Amino acid sequence: MANKEAGLLPKLPLADWIDTLVDGLTETFAPVFDGIAEVLEAVVEGIVAALTLIPSLVFIIFLSLIAWKICSKGIGLFTFFGLYLIDNLGYWEPMLDTLALVVTSVIISVIIGIPVGIWASQQSTARKFITPILDFMQTMPAFVYLIPAIFFFNIGVVPGVVASVIFAMPPTIRLTVLGIQQVPADIIEATEAFGSTTRQRLLKVQLPLAMPTIMAGINQSIMLALSMVVIASMVGAPGLGADVYRAVTQIKTGVGFEAGLAIVIIAIVLDRITQNIGKNKQGGNG
Repeated sequence: MANKEAGLLPKLPLADWIDTLVDGLTETFAPVFDGIAEVLEAVVEGIVAALTLIPSLVFIIFLSLIAWKICSKGIGLFTFFGLYLIDNLGYWEPMLDTLALVVTSVIISVIIGIPVGIWASQQSTARKFITPILDFMQTMPAFVYLIPAIFFFNIGVVPGVVASVIFAMPPTIRLTVLGIQQVPADIIEATEAFGSTTRQRLLKVQLPLAMPTIMAGINQSIMLALSMVVIASMVGAPGLGADVYRAVTQIKTGVGFEAGLAIVIIAIVLDRITQNIGKNKQGGNG
C-alpha cells in the first residue's frame, strides 16, 4: 500500500488556486463589483417599481391581449386565468419580483450574447475559443456560480442575477451563431455579387434571416433564467423562488405547490409569447 501511494502523483491544489484567485479579484476589483451591484440592484428595483404601479387587473388584461394577438385565443385566455390565479393566491408581488429578476437577466444575456454570437459567427478563431467556455458555463452546476457571486456581490438579488446570466446566456450565443451560419450560401453569394460590404450583409441579410433562430435562443435563455429563481433565492433573491425555498425548508407541501404553480404559469406564458414572436418573424421573412 505504501509503495502504491508513493507512486501516485500529488494532488493538485486546484481548490486553493481558485480560492486565491477569487480573493484576489475581490480585493482588486471591489469598487467595480460594488458599482455593478448598485446598477443591477437599481435596474431590478426600477422594474419592480414600474410594474407595481400598474394595477394587477390592468396588467393581466394587457398581457392577455398581447398573448391573444401574438399567439392565439387559447393562450390569451390561459394568460388571463393563469395570472388571475396567481393574484388570487396572493403571489402577485413575488411574481413581479421574479419577473424583474428574469427580465434583467435576459436583457443582459441578450446585450452580451448576441454581439458575442455575431462575432463568433464571423470569426472561426473566436468560435473555437468561445465554444469551450459555453460548454463550461452550461455544464457547471448552477449552485457553483453562487459561491463567487456571493464573494463579489454579497447576498441579495444581484448574485442571483449574475448567476442567472451566466447560466442563461449560452443558448443566445449558440443560436445566434447557428442562425447566421444557416443563411443559404447562394444568398450570401448574391449579396457579394452586388458589392455589399460585410456590415451591410450582416445587418440587412444575415441577421433578419437568422432572427427566428435568435428568438429561439432568447426563448431558451428565458426558460433557463426562470429555472434559476429557486437557486437564486438561496442567496437572498426575492420572488416566487424564495416562497418555494421556504416551503421546502419548512416542509409545507401546499405552499410549495402554489408557488411552483405560479412559476410554471409564468414560464408557459413567456415561452408561448416568445416562441410565436419567432414564428411570426419567420413567416414575415417568408
